Amino acid sequence: MAAPVPRPMTVREILALSVTRRRHGSGFWFGVAIAALWPFTMFGARVAFGGGEHVPQTGGALLACNHVSDVDPIYDVAFAISHGRMPRFLAKAELWTIPVVRSVMAGGGHIPVHRTSLRAADAYKEAIEALRRGEIVVFYPEGTLTADPAGWPMKAKNGIGRIALVTGVPVIPVANWGTQDLLPPERRPRPFPRKTVQVVAGPPVDLSRWVNGPRTRTALDGATGAIMADITALVAGIRGEEPSPVPFDPAVAAVAPPLEA
Repeated sequence: MAAPVPRPMTVREILALSVTRRRHGSGFWFGVAIAALWPFTMFGARVAFGGGEHVPQTGGALLACNHVSDVDPIYDVAFAISHGRMPRFLAKAELWTIPVVRSVMAGGGHIPVHRTSLRAADAYKEAIEALRRGEIVVFYPEGTLTADPAGWPMKAKNGIGRIALVTGVPVIPVANWGTQDLLPPERRPRPFPRKTVQVVAGPPVDLSRWVNGPRTRTALDGATGAIMADITALVAGIRGEEPSPVPFDPAVAAVAPPLEA
């Protein structure tokens, strides 16, 4: 998938977006958080958005994103609202225990993921319900920040494949790049010198091969692999590099024998 690498927006373009961006449907506290973070998000880095024409203006859709930094959700919100949609997120349930943050998450209609409890499946049910209501749901198929040493998207869990095949909504691949320079994993923010952050969407992933077939693990893995392949191609386009032909698999890496000296 070849997508043009977007140029950073001008101050004039950002000011125009500040007026026209989507506000309806945020809920009070999520709306307050967006308004508070918007100036730092859009002026604190050189922001480049591309492929916004692929974001459906109506109806349910999944935005399937790679994950290289904890600030990815902030820029993915900015990308979505700049293109007319108010996104919902699947996020770890622990955020609902933090004062103020829980008001933002609950008020924004986001979906808690109870990763280590019997309620883990509830998030998938709520995501399906949100999509059937016509919402845009942002999904990070890797489930956490990529563990790939070179920063490429790693092997994903097949939850997004299941949701996509159950609902039949379009899956829009989205590449995040540059956020890992602004806030590296497990490090302090590095705003200076000013970083370039790029968010690029591609056309809906072709899942026709699996849509009308049985929802076996093989089918779910296949659909998820197709989604991740499109995301990876977008990241490769931004980076101007070729990824490894086999995605990094943290489960395999965890049991691999150490290299001999």
